[in-house]
Amino acid sequence: MAPVNGDLQLTFSKRRASENPSASAGLRMTILNRRTNISLMRATHLEDFYQFLRFPSISTDNDYSEKVSECAHWLVEKLTRMGLSARLHPTPGHPVVWAQNKHKAGRHTVLIYGHYDVQPPDPLELWESPPFEPVLKNGYVFARGATDNKGQILSHILGAQEQIEAAGDLPVNLHFVIEGEEEIGSGNLGNFLSQNQNALKCDVVVVSDTGMVARGVPTMSYGLRGVAALELKVSGPKIDLHSGIYGGAVANPLTALAQLLATLHDSEGHIAIAGFYDDVLPLPNWEREMWRKVPVNVDKEILKDTGVPQLFGEKGFSTLERIWSRPTAEVNGFSGGYQGRGTKTVIGREAFAKLTFRLVPNQAGDKITALAQEHFQKNCQPGVRLDMTAGHSGPWYLTDPHSKYGKAAQNALKHAFDRNPVLIREGGSIPIVSDFRRILGVETLLLGLALPDCRAHSPNENFPLENLDAGIRINKAVLQEIAG
Repeated sequence: MAPVNGDLQLTFSKRRASENPSASAGLRMTILNRRTNISLMRATHLEDFYQFLRFPSISTDNDYSEKVSECAHWLVEKLTRMGLSARLHPTPGHPVVWAQNKHKAGRHTVLIYGHYDVQPPDPLELWESPPFEPVLKNGYVFARGATDNKGQILSHILGAQEQIEAAGDLPVNLHFVIEGEEEIGSGNLGNFLSQNQNALKCDVVVVSDTGMVARGVPTMSYGLRGVAALELKVSGPKIDLHSGIYGGAVANPLTALAQLLATLHDSEGHIAIAGFYDDVLPLPNWEREMWRKVPVNVDKEILKDTGVPQLFGEKGFSTLERIWSRPTAEVNGFSGGYQGRGTKTVIGREAFAKLTFRLVPNQAGDKITALAQEHFQKNCQPGVRLDMTAGHSGPWYLTDPHSKYGKAAQNALKHAFDRNPVLIREGGSIPIVSDFRRILGVETLLLGLALPDCRAHSPNENFPLENLDAGIRINKAVLQEIAG
């Protein structure tokens, strides 16, 4: 990704000046209190949030490696000033920030995980303000990483800070593990956990990198879908051909790939790959009944947020069941042939597609990609060559929300929001939580603060400051609940 264009930055600056973002921290707090009804948010907390967001910590682009490192150093300094022992742990990629209080015998130990890396901000022209110059509008901070994951992890940091300031210590032994590679698959975090397995021994992991079903509705996720990626390449002639001279005599790779992808689903949204559903566990009745009572019209909200004319999915399941407990097959990208302006009458020599499969208990990523490859090979038309490459994968995750720590998390959410939490599974994937179980032998509490319209990974990503404040309350409550 190229750095922000100077002309575009100037346009942003003019717009930003009209919105008075250069106000002092005190004036910003006056605006904040008036718009969000948060009376106790400190000016220093808001300033910390702004500083954190100004780092373009884009992990996927090597041009930003220095900025990623600067962001990690900022975290170490912040955590150290709070009174924690904090340091950078180098990896072959971006460093892991590891901080802890003084551990004492007889106390429970909690590991709080988050990430400081962010997605690229592209397309820049769709941002209403510079992606790395946070702007406060109507109680929401707009910036890349505001929700994913800087706002969420910072709320835990600030919660710990307030507890240390008030009591001189925390009620538990605490680890902060904050990585810089979540957006590129957490490739080095597993090794970090293995290398420090004994030192990181804990009772439970807490993560806020998931969503809320609606504003003001406390939400605990106890399941995540897994993911498996596959790339297809369909090749035909050795060069692009004149479509008038050769059309009708040579198979068109783009047409062949389109026809191949059309075999993925039947007309009712079921995945047509033989054996795809063989290992899928049926959804228990208690979950179906619980999800029917979710206090949000999810269909209506999705229609509003996405702008699609109507919803579509696997027949026989509700929208929430399809998102939270059913597997999917999605085409993420399709390319080939002439892409310029106007018309060029060619038969392109090759076409490409990128796919991902979301997995549910008890599906295995390698088995699903093997079944998909067998399906595509079987359905590929004559006259073209098909090459397939399996990509990254991550396992699904499911834990018991009614366990001792699950109940502690629910109590903390109720305390923070003054209403009973909703229990859900997530449609997305966080593969590292399976590593916490596999390597450290502990379960993960997923306490989400992301709203459905937060626009994570999209232009104009945002995070409400009321959720930053709620995250501070959650941190205090969950550590107290776990402390017992």
